[in-house]
Amino acid sequence: MRRSSFMALTMAALPLLGLAASLPAAAQMESREAISLQDQILELRQEVEALQAQQNGAAAPAPYSAQPAYPEPSGGGPSDTVSQLLTRVSALEDQMRELRGRVDELENTVQRMDADLGKQIDDLKFQLQNPQAAAAAGPTPGSAMQSPPPGSLGTVPPPPPPDQSRPPPASQAAPQPPGPRTPEIALQEGWAAFARHDFAAAQQDAQEVLRKRASPRAYDAQYLLAQSLAGQHQWSRAAIAYDDTYNRSPKGGHAEDALLGLANSLTAINEKRAACDTLTKLHTEFPHPRAGLRGQISAAHQRAGCRV
Repeated sequence: MRRSSFMALTMAALPLLGLAASLPAAAQMESREAISLQDQILELRQEVEALQAQQNGAAAPAPYSAQPAYPEPSGGGPSDTVSQLLTRVSALEDQMRELRGRVDELENTVQRMDADLGKQIDDLKFQLQNPQAAAAAGPTPGSAMQSPPPGSLGTVPPPPPPDQSRPPPASQAAPQPPGPRTPEIALQEGWAAFARHDFAAAQQDAQEVLRKRASPRAYDAQYLLAQSLAGQHQWSRAAIAYDDTYNRSPKGGHAEDALLGLANSLTAINEKRAACDTLTKLHTEFPHPRAGLRGQISAAHQRAGCRV
């Protein structure tokens, strides 16, 4: 009788242990619920081993140190022990299914936000590349056909210069010898023009680098182009340039700044929903932004009217 009870307990515990091994990584075992479930699973494993030791006539191992989330089995027979452990297995399985549902819901939300943001950026690109077709089609709800005039954008600050706390690129650290105009020289002169608010010249320097195929500085030039367009209040084109900067390297050195610039540009053309989605994406991918961006991100939330 005791052997059959032990076998029933073992068969009941196996699905739980298999479910614990297949729990998706997105559930993040660092969460409190997942850690609690892990403790309970280990405790159950310990009790299974204890019953096995009793079945074999050996001493039971020391109990698991975690605080049990359920009352210990009473001093009843083997059938009572099996019944209580099966109840605990069922409760743990329910909690794991709930965690899996939360993870799936979060993934679906992120995918939907990415899809909406991508569609809005594609609409902006189409409007800029086909102005006549866009004008004939008429404005669509929530979209801006043209950037607002500079005078109506007093709430959006001009883009800041590059972060001075970072070490400058090699092209800015030492003067370049006379010779052909390399991408490094063009970028150096472009950032110099940007610093003195000559945004048109900075735009030309950035576009010069981008016209050179397979340029190793194309990523930096793309960000300079976005900054210079934002400086000229060409917000629709700036939004596309910021989006291209991020897509070139989602984990690159300009990724955080590109998402923030994209959010500000979308706010300027009254695409506030897309701006809030972009700020949510920024928080998701960079939960710990560098100190120089925290205040700017908070201000961007306020301008777009996002729920924090």
